[in-house]
Amino acid sequence: MTNSNTKRVRSIETELKDKLVAINRVTKVTKGGRNFSFSAIVVVGDEKNVVGHGLGKANEVTEAITKGIEAAKKNLIKVPVLKGTIPHEQNGKFGGARVFIRPAAHGTGVIAGGAMRAVFESVGITDVLAKSKGSSNPHNVVKATLNALEQLRDAYTVADQRGIDLDKVFNG
Repeated sequence: MTNSNTKRVRSIETELKDKLVAINRVTKVTKGGRNFSFSAIVVVGDEKNVVGHGLGKANEVTEAITKGIEAAKKNLIKVPVLKGTIPHEQNGKFGGARVFIRPAAHGTGVIAGGAMRAVFESVGITDVLAKSKGSSNPHNVVKATLNALEQLRDAYTVADQRGIDLDKVFNG
């Protein structure tokens, strides 16, 4: 569900910081015994409005994390951030996960759970109130949070889409 105003970021290799959200050990039972492998959910961002997520699977933890980082770099998005918070309230959903994000006053901090917190910190959002409803599966919570962030629009974008002056956005 990508809006036309969402900007996919193609090549931004400047100072991307990665955050590991979750590691899962999975087992495949075969005739020869149990085969263990790992899946890692990783969020990358530059802490200046750009964020992406990725899933890596491998037989070793470090390989899974590396693959997750590479996958995350392939789907970066740009998020409007105003003075360390988001421009307006927004709901996001993916699978069974539902998230609600709301702007917060300066100094509030990031009030969010583990998977959502990693996404907000990677974007560079310092003040936000967030609630996760439904599924607590980290895969779906991360995707629902990014869905909500994709839908955000700042006043400049709204004025441009409506073809009106910036003052008329606020004054009707």
